[in-house]
Amino acid sequence: MEDIEFRPLEDKKIPANSALIAMSGGVDSSVAAALTLEKGYTCVGCTMRLYENDMVGLDLLGTCCSIEDTKDARAVCDKLGIEYNIYHYEAEFKDKVIEPFVCSYEKGETPNPCIRCNKYLKFDSLYKRARELGCDYIVTGHYARIQEKDGHFYLLKAKDLNKDQSYVLYDLSEEQLAHTLFPLGEYTKPQVREIAQKYEFVTSHKSESQDICFVPDGDYAGMIKRYRGKEYPKGDFVDKEGNVLGKHDGIINYTIGQRRGLGIPADRRLYVTKLDVDNNKVILADNIDLFKKELMIRDFHWITGALPDRELRCSAKIRYKHKEQPATLYPMDNGMAKIVFDEPQRAITAGQSAVLYDGDIVLGGGIIDCVLD
Repeated sequence: MEDIEFRPLEDKKIPANSALIAMSGGVDSSVAAALTLEKGYTCVGCTMRLYENDMVGLDLLGTCCSIEDTKDARAVCDKLGIEYNIYHYEAEFKDKVIEPFVCSYEKGETPNPCIRCNKYLKFDSLYKRARELGCDYIVTGHYARIQEKDGHFYLLKAKDLNKDQSYVLYDLSEEQLAHTLFPLGEYTKPQVREIAQKYEFVTSHKSESQDICFVPDGDYAGMIKRYRGKEYPKGDFVDKEGNVLGKHDGIINYTIGQRRGLGIPADRRLYVTKLDVDNNKVILADNIDLFKKELMIRDFHWITGALPDRELRCSAKIRYKHKEQPATLYPMDNGMAKIVFDEPQRAITAGQSAVLYDGDIVLGGGIIDCVLD
């Protein structure tokens, strides 16, 4: 990869003596707390209260805010002998995560709210709370690594690539990385379970949630309808030529690449290839039509601060479970950039994030704004 000019970090000498641990009530954050304590840090555990059930129309609280999870987090802190607190961020979470999530779906996008939660809640609001408490670091149970080299802080993939979460952390700055610890970055999930069992944590055998915390049932459209208090208008399924194929149940029910749940007869498999929000139409076509090479990203973020001023060879991934592929980055003005893959990629989706890598190093990324034909 070409040489990149990095911005010097202003505050590199951070005293390593105190840490605020974000405790979700799961096994990962429990072990993160234990490992941080083992390294000699003075630790304070906390749970971020992000929403109430009536905010998202649920009868029960989701995984990040349930009473059970709060009890488990407190039990872990008690076992470790560290202080535990609950901090309320419901207003910030609604403003910075839930509302943008809903708006994005209404625009025909498919967002990743975990990225915004990390950016605005865990590594902004919680970071500020840590500084108020006199803590030098915040600690989370993310599977990622931070490396300091030549006066700079880099975000790296986790050693366990099956658990790597660097994708959802690309929006962090070098300054934030300097005040963050990811203790699980060097461990595999089985190893983390073993450590939890050694400590006899109540979370040691706890299963993981695969859903968005405020949509624990996975019904995104249902959550949006409850949140907005309305139904979304039906419209037409059309093919590439504009021929009407049937009726859809509202654009928020569909995402790029979807095949199941269309409910229309066809002589071949059809996939959602485009959402025309202005005309309330869902365009269906063949699988081959989902493959594209070029996309535009907005809110372009470069971790080291100094955006590249020329085209750059890298690899990029277009969703959390996507395997990054060789590509070329073309920086533009106003926080925009173009990414051109060497080979076409399937189901590039507006609202998701395109994240850029140089080997294990996360360079940055942005929100996919549109796909170029």
